Amino acid sequence: MPKKKTVVSFKLNGQSVDVLVEPRELLIHTLREKCAHTGPHIGCETTHCGACTVDMNGTSVKSCTVLTVQAAEAELLTIEGMAQGGELHALQEGFMQEHGLQCGFCTPGMITRAFRLLKENPNPTDEEIRFGMAGNLCRCTGYQNIVKSVQYAARKLRGETVTTSHPLLEEVSTGTR
Repeated sequence: MPKKKTVVSFKLNGQSVDVLVEPRELLIHTLREKCAHTGPHIGCETTHCGACTVDMNGTSVKSCTVLTVQAAEAELLTIEGMAQGGELHALQEGFMQEHGLQCGFCTPGMITRAFRLLKENPNPTDEEIRFGMAGNLCRCTGYQNIVKSVQYAARKLRGETVTTSHPLLEEVSTGTR
């Protein structure tokens, strides 16, 4: 007997989307294969790594364990929806300025999780960032620059002056080098 497919509608980065899915289809596969949003990555497929993190209805979720049918009528945000009007989101800029990434595999999930963290706490301490990002793993950076990246974005989002903690980047961006 063929599996019955169902139409699921949701908003993806502000755009209405209708997809035809099997009831058992995971959101990560729908996003990547049917919506061509490949920012969320398939890592562990067990919620441990966080590479698949997306924002769903104001909550960070691991899309590798959410069924697409559970996203019906949801508002979804992925890394692809962060930049607005050709301008990087403060988190994207922070990860660039503070070297918060190396290979980049975990970065979309890290940034998406940090987005929700900063919505919930616009002025986090380093400890609060580490705790809030604990469900997202990185094998490359050692996390210190990820924390600096989130702090950079938090300052920028609060309207404060931002400078990078890396002197060479500061010199290049100001033209003093």
